This record gives sequence, structure tokens and C-alpha cells, in this order.
Amino acid sequence: MKIILLSVAAFWTPSAAFAPRANVHARRQIVLNAGTTDEFVVGVLGDLHIDPRKMEDYYTGREQWKNIFGSADTPNKALVSLGDLGESKSVRPEETSELFAGTTECHEIAAEYLRSFDVPYEVVGGNHDLEGIDEFDTDEANLEMFLEKHGKDAPQFIREIADKTLLVGMTSTVFRDAKYTSHEVTIDQEQIDWFEQVVKDHPSSEGWKIFVFTHAPPNGSGLRVLQENHVVNGCCWLNHSNEAQCRKFIELVREHRCIKAWFSGHFHLGQDYQDSISFPTIKPEDGPYPNRGSCVFVQTAVMRSGSSRDGRQQSRLIRGNKDGFEICTVDHQKDGEIRLDATITYSDCNHEVGVYAHGDIAGGKDLFKVYSPSAGDSLHPPDPNYIEYADEWIMDNPIDKDTKAWWRMACGRVLGMLNGMLIEYDKSTLAPLGLVVGSDELVGKRLAIIDSGADSGYCSVAEVSDEEGMEGSDCADAESQEQAVLLIDDKDNSVVVVQPNEDGSYWRKIVRNKMIRMKEVRREKAAKALAKVLGKDDTEVVSTYGPYTSTAGMAKNVVGGSKLKR
Repeated sequence: MKIILLSVAAFWTPSAAFAPRANVHARRQIVLNAGTTDEFVVGVLGDLHIDPRKMEDYYTGREQWKNIFGSADTPNKALVSLGDLGESKSVRPEETSELFAGTTECHEIAAEYLRSFDVPYEVVGGNHDLEGIDEFDTDEANLEMFLEKHGKDAPQFIREIADKTLLVGMTSTVFRDAKYTSHEVTIDQEQIDWFEQVVKDHPSSEGWKIFVFTHAPPNGSGLRVLQENHVVNGCCWLNHSNEAQCRKFIELVREHRCIKAWFSGHFHLGQDYQDSISFPTIKPEDGPYPNRGSCVFVQTAVMRSGSSRDGRQQSRLIRGNKDGFEICTVDHQKDGEIRLDATITYSDCNHEVGVYAHGDIAGGKDLFKVYSPSAGDSLHPPDPNYIEYADEWIMDNPIDKDTKAWWRMACGRVLGMLNGMLIEYDKSTLAPLGLVVGSDELVGKRLAIIDSGADSGYCSVAEVSDEEGMEGSDCADAESQEQAVLLIDDKDNSVVVVQPNEDGSYWRKIVRNKMIRMKEVRREKAAKALAKVLGKDDTEVVSTYGPYTSTAGMAKNVVGGSKLKR
């Protein structure tokens, strides 16, 4: 296949072609038509976050892509958008405070834009695509509009782009009903079951190759993430807060070798870092086996400058055939220049060889790479920060910002310290899950892991509680492997117990549903308005929060701050 890069002398100017049009497409059936050759070209767009006031970058990027598609020597071409199609703010602030993302107008403009590339397009929904909260009362109604405007029969898609080569995508379907943060990318169980059946029905032993597209990557992908944003907020991975579902995707990848690549966006990070692509295997001398099946995971950047976290404006290009595929960057800051990033060659139906075309490319804003523990394998020991202990471990020195360590609890949970924070990691993939204790609570203290079971010596059955409703329960149902995580402050001789969540996990779901938070803000505004009516303009309005975790109905002190918010 030969791709010729043409310079773009001019781009389309804003026109009526991008004015919203209703029902311009009849609904498309799921596409399952094999191409005439084994060669294919797929363009992958990251988070668009379209703002109708700032379309220049989108028009420029589109014309660059049209040149690329027009120069490809294959009829098998497609465009995939990874979602988050609209800007999550008002685009007419002088008229309305309504968020643009997730509205009918947003998806009409996005659909018209994606159709203007002159190749078939597919789209998956991201965490902002059902954010039309002023227009729609439910996620179901918002999703129905999303599907209609993009001509989709279902949130998921499947397209046979070339002989025995499938493009498969899944959409986030939860926003208002999110249990925790509304910006978690949640694939519903029906789509998960559908995806599992797809990979079962198209085994690698029969020559099938599947390229997957979701807004966020799955746990275990090994891609670069932002600790201060997605890790702390608990929205890094698909279905992040649901432990079983979160791990299901990587389990399917490990089991089904037909999954050859998985493309995602969500992080707004550029493609100049080598770990924006992770390979399923590496040379034994380079480190432990990563256990990612036959799948290459690929991070996709953004097109518009205002959406980039590191100044990069880039998209992904896939060029493939029966022998393998190339992953390239389309650089929208360099006239659509195509740069080869990695070459993947199929050695047989279950194995491939990946070669990076370059390492990290200097320039722009350097980003912190989140440290992930390495458990090692039969050829490699765990990384030097692993703490192995018998019954208990008590630190000798206080924690500081440079303290780095990780360990396994007796229950199998994995905790670690990085940048002055206590973090929980997935016990299988060792990917970061979320914040347990922030640096303001952790730095300067010593950490201890002790046995808290009935036979530990710390818990005597002779010592019974006299707290109302809790009489005699101190050591009830205590297990021999039960442990306590303690923070010891030698300055004031205090000890803080870091209690696990009720499900046994430790990381704190500190970001709550956006709809709930908006209602809380409205209640506070109503309280301030009442105070003004009552002539109490200087009244301070505060909120008190649950849950109440004792039989006395009083909120206990917890690590992370007061229950009273000012």
C-alpha cells in the first residue's frame, strides 16, 4: 500500500454545510461486508470536544484527513471517532448556561462533521456524550438521540473493514445514573456480553483479527495516565469503579488472541511518548511478560489545541493488511504529516512482533508518568520498591514525597506509596485504581501494617465494647488474616486507622455524580436566597453530608477531611 502526503493549501471555511440538520441519515444496519482486498486504512480521532465558535482546527484536520484517505490505494477505508464529541460548557454563555456536550445540537453538528470526511464513519460515546442534562431527564432518552443522530441501531458497532478483519466499538451509556463520578466511562453489561460473544465467534484460529475502539482504555493496558486527574478521580479505566467489570476486559484480551489492537482516547495526551502504545509482549531481557494477550493498546490524542493537555494536536492512522499493521501519527500542527510510530507483524494467528519506530520525542510539556508496580515473573524479581514482610511491617522513618514502596495485603489487595500519596493498585494488572490517602494526610507519618485478627494479640475477646448497639462485637467474626493499615504521627502520638471500604477495596470514590453535585449547589443557592429575603445577607451557608456509619447516627471522623463542607 502506498500513502502519499499532500500539502493542504487551504481548508474549508465555516459554511451552512455544518448547520444542524435533523434526520439527514436513515439508520444504518451494522456493517458486515468484506472488502475486496486485505489492505485497509482507518483514521482514528480522539476527543473532539467540538465548540462551534472554534472550528478552525477541525476544518484543518478534516482536510488533512481527506487528502490521506484520497491517496490510499484501497477501497477499504473508515473513520472512527472515540467520543466526547462536544465541549462540556456553554458555547453561548451570554444566552444560556446549558452545557453543549450531549445536546441534540451537539450531536447534529458532530454527525455532520464526521460525515464530511467522505468515508464511512463509526462513533463510540464517551463520558461527555450523554451530558445533555438540561434537555434530557434520563440517560436512556439522551442515548436514543445520540444513536439517531449518528445513524446507529445500537451503542456498539461492528464493521468488517477487510477480509476477516473487524472494527468493533462500545459506547459509555451511563451519566446521570453513575454511582460515583459521572466521568467514569461505563460500558453496560449488555454490551460486555455482546463483545464477549463477538470474540468467541471470531477466533484467531480461523484467521480473525479484531481492532477495538472505546473512549477510555481497559485496566491493564499499560498506557500513560495522569495521576492528578484520572487516577485520583477514579475514572482512568473502563468501568473503573466496578471491580469485576473493570477487570473483565483485560481477561477477555488475555483469553482471545483475535483481539489485535485496542484504541482509546479520554486522557487528552499526545502521541509523542513511547508508552502511548503498549505491546502485548516484550523481549525477556527487557523485563517481565506484560500478559496482554495479542493486543497492542494505543492512546489517541486530540485535534483541537484548546483540548490538549500537553500542546499536541494529533490523530491516529492504521494501515494494515494480511501480514500485520502500522500505527501512525497524523500531526495536525505539521500540515497533516504522517509519522510511523509502530509496526506490528503477525508471526502466526496467535502471536505478533511489535517494533517501536521511535522513543519519546522531546518538545512541548513533559508529563509525569504514573509509576506502576512490577510483580516480576519466573525470570525477573519484583521491582526494588516491593516490600515483602511476614506478619507485620512498621516503617522506621516518616513518609516524604520521595517515598516509593508497594506491598500486598493478606487479602490480596495491593497498596503503595508514590509522591506522598497512598494508592491502591489492581491486584491482577497492578494498574493504579485510585487515591487512598492524600499527601496532606500522609507525609510526615509512618505507616504500619499489623495483624488485627482475633488471634493477633492486639484484639482480645475479653475486651468487649460498651458502645450502644455494638456490645461485645470487638472481635466478632475476626479472621486470622485480617489486617489493619495505620498512620502513626510521632509528633502528637496519634494513630489513624485507614479503614477499607465495605467491599474490601481501599481507594476512595471521592468524586461524586455530577447531577447530585449540581442539585446540592442549587440547594445552597436557594438557602442563600432565603437568607437574603430574611435580611441576613451575611449568613454563611454550609452543607453537611452523610453517610452515618455508627448506630448512634453520628458521622465518624475519616481520613480525608470533615463531613462539613464550607
